[in-house]
Amino acid sequence: MNGARILNFFATGGGLGRSSVVPGTVGTLPGIPLAWGLSYLAWPWQAAVCAVLAVISVPICDAGEKIAGVKDPHVVVADEYLTFPLTLIGLPFIWPVVVFAFLTHRVLDILKPFPANQLQALPGGLGITIDDVCSSLYALALNHAVYHLALYYHWLPAA
Repeated sequence: MNGARILNFFATGGGLGRSSVVPGTVGTLPGIPLAWGLSYLAWPWQAAVCAVLAVISVPICDAGEKIAGVKDPHVVVADEYLTFPLTLIGLPFIWPVVVFAFLTHRVLDILKPFPANQLQALPGGLGITIDDVCSSLYALALNHAVYHLALYYHWLPAA
């Protein structure tokens, strides 16, 4: 397997980005086991690893874009699954929280609130990734707010 094929494999999430139905959402799925693995670390280490994952996403997405030959192609989903763990930093890996984080990650990535909507205009892998980082940080804040409200109102057991 040559280097371009390896990069394309990671850029497309092992081919999940080629899904004919909601490729970004399907392509986010590999982020769940990544987030699970990070859940065993203290939150500062989670944040550090998430920063590394975001940096790694840039050249992977850049290569995927070049291979596809179009700007920010739907098949490139490394930005989706490598930024998903950001939405769970400091939160317990329990299914209600993970499902809510998955939903906020996808909705905010689609809506692209300011400044994510402008950051995506940056060239190559940087533009592909940085809007997802921004949207994921919004999702992280929302996820923490909802989680702590859920604890306060006893909708979830304390983790």
